[in-house]
Amino acid sequence: MELVQRMQRHGTTIFTEISALAARHDAVNLGQGFPDTDGPSELIEAAKRAIDTGQNQYPPLSGRPELLAAVADHQRRWYGIDVDLSTEALVTVGATEAIAATILAFCSPGDEVVMFEPYYDSYAAMVDLAGATRRTVVLRFPDFAVDEAALRAAFSARTKLVLLNSPHNPTGKVFTDAELALIARLAREHDAWVVTDEVYEHLAFARPHCPIATLPGMAERTLTISSAGKTFSATGWKVGWVTGPAAAVAAVRTVKQFLTFGVGGPFQLAAAAALCLPDDYFTAFRDRLRGKRDLLVDGLAGAGFDVAVPEGTYFVVADAAPLGVTDASAFARELPARIGVAAIPVQVFHDDPDAAPSLLRFAFCKRDEVLREGVRRLARL
Repeated sequence: MELVQRMQRHGTTIFTEISALAARHDAVNLGQGFPDTDGPSELIEAAKRAIDTGQNQYPPLSGRPELLAAVADHQRRWYGIDVDLSTEALVTVGATEAIAATILAFCSPGDEVVMFEPYYDSYAAMVDLAGATRRTVVLRFPDFAVDEAALRAAFSARTKLVLLNSPHNPTGKVFTDAELALIARLAREHDAWVVTDEVYEHLAFARPHCPIATLPGMAERTLTISSAGKTFSATGWKVGWVTGPAAAVAAVRTVKQFLTFGVGGPFQLAAAAALCLPDDYFTAFRDRLRGKRDLLVDGLAGAGFDVAVPEGTYFVVADAAPLGVTDASAFARELPARIGVAAIPVQVFHDDPDAAPSLLRFAFCKRDEVLREGVRRLARL
């Protein structure tokens, strides 16, 4: 039986391939973006208590009420956004399912989705799965600024959604207030919804995260997605959520119920506890990651890369052109065996691979000693 044509371009992900090469060559894996330490003890202990007290059966379709309440409190506490936890919030299997269910709920063949490239790879796959069409706007190294003319040209009468990710994976960009205002204005002009992936909301280093839903006229046309995985270093738990207008959340819920129905009840209770941690957890977490960023940025620069210092996320993008690299994909596949370091070629996050011929993405969400060893090996270049 043959895979449907619209999904044939989406084979084994680059993360699986590079991680396998890293394991084979005992490389420092700075490719796939997962931490190598556990999250806060309060999170872990809450999960243990939930398991030990029998919270192990199907949770409600919309999510455990404790987590829905915690999500609503989080949005009010950090951004002044009021969420009706009974109708305007939905728990999902990570942000990935939230994105998938939202695109499948809203998009039909012929609809267009405006999105920025490079993009997280599941975005393109989900748009293709829905039979919709991508209209991409390229963010270019080193500042990854939004080209207003290109963004305006991406909109049309067929635009259904704008898919936004800030702080942005893979570039580490945080969209400026002016860029968010432009996106909002164009979405309103074209009567489009904005779907915003904010999983790195607590890893904005230069300035506080600004949800686009807080801009004038945007609360009623924005679905906001986040998760516990990045903020609490529990990426394997896959606990995410989507918030927004009740009718839109209900549409996403209709699709979601036939994808997975529910997700890990004990982990939902743990995520609820973690969201209620005091402010100093979130600020210390951000500051700790900023220090790791600086360690890796300095090491990459010392190894001869041109580096775009990220304003957020787990990731830094570096240009290997000064090292004579013209094909980042080939170079990334050589690195684990050559020097014992794994990275991801930014080409795989583009529709047009020529847009990033020599760019690599490195993850800094690792222990300091791991980053130092990676830097030591990179110096061999």
